[in-house]
This record gives sequence, C-alpha cells and structure tokens, in this order.
Amino acid sequence: MPETIFTVDQSKSMRDQTVPGHNRWHPDVPVVTMVRPGQEFRLECREWTDAQLGNNDSANDVRDVDLTRAHMLSGPIGIEGAEPGDLLIVDILDLGPVPQQVGEAPGQGWGYTGVFSKNNGGGFLTDYFPDSYKAIWDFHGQQATSRHLPGIRHTGITHPGLFGTAPSAELLQRWNRREQALIDRDPNRVPPLGLPPTPQNALGGMATGEAADRIAREGARTVPARENGGNQDIKNLTRGSRVFFPVFVNDAKLSAGDLHFSQGDGEITFCGAIEMGGFLDLHVDVIKGGMEKYGITTNPMFMPGNVEPRYSEFISFSGVSVDRETDENHYMDATVAYRRACLNAVEYFKRWGFSGEQAYLLLGSAPVEGRISGIVDIPNACCTIYVPTAIFDFDVRPTKDGPVRADRGQCAVTS
Repeated sequence: MPETIFTVDQSKSMRDQTVPGHNRWHPDVPVVTMVRPGQEFRLECREWTDAQLGNNDSANDVRDVDLTRAHMLSGPIGIEGAEPGDLLIVDILDLGPVPQQVGEAPGQGWGYTGVFSKNNGGGFLTDYFPDSYKAIWDFHGQQATSRHLPGIRHTGITHPGLFGTAPSAELLQRWNRREQALIDRDPNRVPPLGLPPTPQNALGGMATGEAADRIAREGARTVPARENGGNQDIKNLTRGSRVFFPVFVNDAKLSAGDLHFSQGDGEITFCGAIEMGGFLDLHVDVIKGGMEKYGITTNPMFMPGNVEPRYSEFISFSGVSVDRETDENHYMDATVAYRRACLNAVEYFKRWGFSGEQAYLLLGSAPVEGRISGIVDIPNACCTIYVPTAIFDFDVRPTKDGPVRADRGQCAVTS
C-alpha cells in the first residue's frame, strides 16, 4: 500500500487535525510534505463541508450549511523539481470511502446528496427547486442505495471532485479581478454570480501570523474550476485516470479533496454527487517545460479512467435552448438546453411516483451521462441526458400500458 503522507482523523474538523489542510487557493499556503517524481502515496480526505451534514432524515443541515468552510483540501503536496512551465503528471491509482470505518462522518459507510437552497449556493435547477433537500446513501462495496430514493441501486464511479495545483500570485490576482468584475454586474443576485475572497472560516494549512492573514484576505474560494484544475467535478477522473496539470509555482503544490462515491454529469444539484470523505492513492511525475511543449497553458488535460459501471441500456432525454417557462429562444445556449433536458427527465420520473425533488437528487448522484448532442444547428443547441435503466428495480421504459405509479417514499426535507 502507498505510504500515507496526509492523515485525517474523521472525528475531528480539518482545522483541528495534527496537520490541517486548507480551503483557499493561494501560492503561499505552505507545503505539508515533499514527494519525488515517480513516488506513490496516499492522501486521506475530509468530506468537503468538514462534515457539517449528518446521517438523518432532515435537510435542515443542508439549508444551514456554512459554505465559507468549503472545500476542505488535503495538501498541498510539493513535488521535487517541479517549476513553473512544467506539467505535473498525476495518476489516480485508487480511491474510496474511509476504509473499515462506520461513523458519523460522511465516508464512514455512508454519503449524501444535497439540493442547496437558492439563497445558500443554489443549483442548476434552483429556480424550480429553491429549497433544501437531501438523500442519504449507504455503501455496499461498489454500490449505493438510499432510504430516501427506494427502488434505486447503482454502481458508483468514484472520483475526486476537486484536484489542482497552486496558482501563482499573478494568476490569483487575475482570478480575483475578473470574478469581482462578474459579481459587480449584479451584486445583489441570489444566488450570487461569484464568491469573492473572505477571511471568514478561511483555513491556510500550516500558515501562521501575517502569512495566514494574507491567505485569508486574498485566497480564492474553491467553488469553481479554474486554470489550475480545481473543482471540475469530472466523474470520469476515476481509477486509472492520468491528469496533466499546469505548474504555476515551485514544487507545484498539489491538493485534492471533495471525494465523490458517484455523480451524474454536471452534478446538477450543486451538491449533486454522493459526497464522502475517504482516501486517494496517487502517483506523480513531471514533464519539464511541458506547458510550452504541449500547449497546455490554461487548464489541465486528462485521460479518463478505465474503470466505470457497465451499463448498456439507457433512457435518454433531450432538450433545446428554449426556456420552458417563457418560451424565449436562446441562441445556441447549451446551458439552457441541458437544463431543459434535466427538467424533461424530472417530469418523466414523477409519473412513476417519485417527487420532483427525488428525481432531481437522482440525476445529480447516479452515473448519468450528459452530452452536447448538437451545437451547430442555429438557433437551438441540443443537449441530452442518459439515465441507465438498470439502476431501477422496476421497468422504467415507456409502454402502451403507461407508467406504474408507486409509493416511492420521500427525500429528507427542511422543517
């Protein structure tokens, strides 16, 4: 087994670990340990909210979650010899929930999917589902079931949602400048157009004193994906994946976290994956001058993992770039088209007895496939979402007899 170089006690906050991680991107977050090119190692990871959500039947904890604490990242790990302009090669060897543990923290035998309220994070369909909801999932080896979505059992495609290298000081300034300009377009929007730096609950790893204060003031929030990778939420970054990260600072400073047991393409509820803590085994290497050699200057490139569920039959829903409520035609807008496809899927599953909220949770957590199917036929982009039929314990395909409505229980709701 690879050597564990970052440990997490799941009974404690990331802030209270012997070696704490971090929840802001900043070049001055100190390296916690160094590894050599060619080395294999293990990172233990805390669930992304620092275990603010519990294994219960209420979504009040989703409604009240403090997003200034997210994401709890393990690292940064320094790679000997890595310099700005290099490419960092990272192979995902293995990952999973917290091994041989059952407990109160997500990843200790269970995980969750959450719909975040519109005024605290929101989600892809937040205008249709503005409140908070939750589903708890129990892990059975590679499979997951939920008391909040009865009749569904699926195989996870486990992956780190968040994975990246540290930004340079210049790149960090660019992030903060452009994102503040975006926020300034509509500073009172709910949910907001972006999240600026905030010292509230900032965690700068091993930094102390003025360095910790600077990280808290300037550090970029970890919510979006950026040039360094970050919160890309790519479900196929699983076992066997190889990622090529741009290096912006000496030692690269690799960090990871936000582990997912499973996720649908788009993670549409915002907390749409099955969230968990756990472990991540990696191998690293360096291509000197690789950014210039391969033209990988702004975002990582990756080779998808070769381990995924073998689902062969899907029921697929399409959508075009026309707003469902206003009938406004958006020109080649894939976001509008994918939202419409998701809403079409929700309406279909409601006919079988699921609530809209349950269907929304399902699309975010199961290994559904989202695709841009047409992006050239003006004025309408066409997107599709593929849902495996085998995850249901009943025949979900349409027939002449019509859907068989049944009692599908209820997801966790707010009080």
